[in-house]
Amino acid sequence: MAHVKGLKCRECHRPYPAKPLHVCEFCFGPLEVDYDYAALRRVATRRAIEAGPPSIWRYQALLPVEGEAAVGHACGMTPLLPAKNLGAALGVRECYLKNDAVCHPTLSFKDRVVAVAVTKALEFGFPVVACASTGNLANSVAAHAAEASLRSVIFVPADLEQGKIVGTLVYRPTLVAVDGNYDEVNRLCSEVADKYGWAFVNINIRPYYAEGSKTFGFEIAEQLGWRAPRHIVVPAAGGSLVTKIWKGLKELQALDLIPEVSTRMYVAQASGCGPIVNAIKADSETIRPVKPKTIAKSLAIGNPADGYYAFKAVKESGGGAEHATDEEILEGIQLLAATEGIFTETAGGVTVAAAQKLIAQGVIPRDESLVISITGNGLKTQEALTGVLPAGLTIKPTLKAFDEALAAHEAETSGA
Repeated sequence: MAHVKGLKCRECHRPYPAKPLHVCEFCFGPLEVDYDYAALRRVATRRAIEAGPPSIWRYQALLPVEGEAAVGHACGMTPLLPAKNLGAALGVRECYLKNDAVCHPTLSFKDRVVAVAVTKALEFGFPVVACASTGNLANSVAAHAAEASLRSVIFVPADLEQGKIVGTLVYRPTLVAVDGNYDEVNRLCSEVADKYGWAFVNINIRPYYAEGSKTFGFEIAEQLGWRAPRHIVVPAAGGSLVTKIWKGLKELQALDLIPEVSTRMYVAQASGCGPIVNAIKADSETIRPVKPKTIAKSLAIGNPADGYYAFKAVKESGGGAEHATDEEILEGIQLLAATEGIFTETAGGVTVAAAQKLIAQGVIPRDESLVISITGNGLKTQEALTGVLPAGLTIKPTLKAFDEALAAHEAETSGA
């Protein structure tokens, strides 16, 4: 990896070798990948990227991977869709949806980070990959481990949505349901990682894993004709995605792949679990942990590992943040489906609802380009809509029965 110097502490900047490390032994700050940008200038060109595969691996020069990619050969390059109908409903002129609800193979943006993490686990020689997850990461680790012929051990809160449980078990991992919230699961996994020496994608190989999120931002810029949008709204759980999108855009600028970045980043969280949004609104670097209570379980991390860095990314970009109540989340899911024909999970409902509020408040201007991040598929969280959606018509198999039911339905809906 001639383009990777190693790792460095995000706080004291002390250098470390490119090994499965994640915490600075001097100041206990988190580690991140340190790139040789002079070397990258020679290989990371628009022409080289455009000639690459239609996946995240077209950006391999900007990722911390040696040799050939092991997994995720169809991951990424998800659509950036002009959302004219949603834009009209929100009252904005230029609205796009970055739709990772169709990311391969498990229908969420987590496939990006896990493809990088599992490739690194193989490079380091780990026989087992593991994770603590609120659902989407569990699906992705189990799937990519199966592709890589690795054993996987997945830790999740016991009250996870059934769709995500089934979407993990089908890959035959060792699934461990923990009677506790995500933060309690994650604390347990830190102890397990120390004892068993497994490759925990969001613990001991987190510096490499997190870099996969940059591809979400890389693709947005490339799909817009090598330019950055004015505004990006991103859902936040641990806070890494918004942080890495911002890092990725700045890398593209530093390499002269896009013009100067004037993008403003926005964090969207549920009202029942919004520690990062709370800090941004209070203009405080202190991320105060909360106890999650929200239907948006994929975002239910009360003590976000990258909360401070998400705060810094938002402040540096001049962006902002907003909460969404559970009711607003459900309305956001339905609005996206009704306007653009896209079924998103609860995290997407949070993002749509938060974007709607930021536009209404005048924080996001109506005449500037906006990208709304859709990070997961609604088929995974169908329970959230139980009892919310209107029932269909049930009839006898006769034309008369249909005529009567249709007339009654139209009379009811026209009077609503």
